[in-house]
Amino acid sequence: MAATILADDDDDDMNPFTSIMLLAPTRQPPKPESEEDHQNQSPLSSSKAGITSQQLLDQNNYYLHSINSHLLIRQLPSQGLSFQLWPAATTLVTLLDTHSSQSTIPNPLSTLFKAQENRPLRILELGSGTGLVGIAAAALLSANVTVTDLPHVLCNLHFNVEANSKLLQVNQGAKVNIAGLSWGVDEDMKAIGKEYDLILGSDLVYHDRLYKPLIKTLRFFLLGNDDGSKKKRVAFVMAHLKRWKKESAFFKMARKLFDVDIIHSDPPSHGARVGVVVYRMVGKCFLSINSVPS
Repeated sequence: MAATILADDDDDDMNPFTSIMLLAPTRQPPKPESEEDHQNQSPLSSSKAGITSQQLLDQNNYYLHSINSHLLIRQLPSQGLSFQLWPAATTLVTLLDTHSSQSTIPNPLSTLFKAQENRPLRILELGSGTGLVGIAAAALLSANVTVTDLPHVLCNLHFNVEANSKLLQVNQGAKVNIAGLSWGVDEDMKAIGKEYDLILGSDLVYHDRLYKPLIKTLRFFLLGNDDGSKKKRVAFVMAHLKRWKKESAFFKMARKLFDVDIIHSDPPSHGARVGVVVYRMVGKCFLSINSVPS
């Protein structure tokens, strides 16, 4: 049963680096990225010539039990936080896999995936990073998924989608589209469009300077249409691992616009005080996007 969120700022700050789970245990924790890191980061080369042999070996296989298949995901930790796997992504993939194998049994995602007549489920993923969640969602749900991130991340997304193209082909209806999306940028959001049945995201609440752009992006996709008309009810499912008290500012903003509740939580692991929590957010009373202050 979902639990409504009442407060998010009671715990002490968490160590952000000990809470990042890189599935190869010998890897060093990532260095924090500054705003300049993002601005100065150059795109990855589209050819193997620009990638070292060590980077080519930095891959992970993920077994999806419900479809008896493996996903191959390349990580490039030296390129930044967007190029490595975070704990919330694996939690969300596990939930999707469980739902796929137990679709007739009530589970945390049961009410979110309603069969669509004569078409695949349409899913949008925000802040896709390596693409693990979006690619897994497409394969597990035979869905049409659009994965998004900043322009400098897209080359690795293309690599990982292509690496799993055969898996997607054998699952009828499964498709992964790739698009650039800077949160809060009207041009990017309008280019992607609003015709989605579900929005996914994992470990998005990290840099506090991005809280407002993320909220603006969620307003665009979850609330009413620009002409003031109501839109169908679309949920945002976000897996998140708490690291700092300051994250409560994001959830306070979110609760002004959306009904926010918890649909799943992992127990703490690896000596952490908290585990990954999966939230569901839906627009309050189908508010029009124009009725909400910026």
